[in-house]
Amino acid sequence: MANLTKRDLVVAISNETGLIQSDVFNVIQRTLDHITDALAKGDGVELRNFGVFEVRLTRSRVGRNPNQPDVDVPIPSRATVKFKAGKVMRQRVLLRTEDLKSSGGNGNTP
Repeated sequence: MANLTKRDLVVAISNETGLIQSDVFNVIQRTLDHITDALAKGDGVELRNFGVFEVRLTRSRVGRNPNQPDVDVPIPSRATVKFKAGKVMRQRVLLRTEDLKSSGGNGNTP
């Protein structure tokens, strides 16, 4: 299963709307930049029917190096982005359940 790239989005939207690809690219890039800026300031981003992005602080923990299992490695807490899918996305992705079960579950099998 292939990944959808930014380039794929640009081409698809350009073909659907008749807009020039460079204009579509600029709109997509500015949208992503605004989302990134909001998250970097600590704001949440809510895109109705798509999902919500928010910044969360992970707790610090102790890790292990598999090559030296007797040595503890402290992992500090850090800010990460959490995504929660919106209702429409959850419903559409839920339709893939049977496909994923029959293909082994990882979703990467063609």
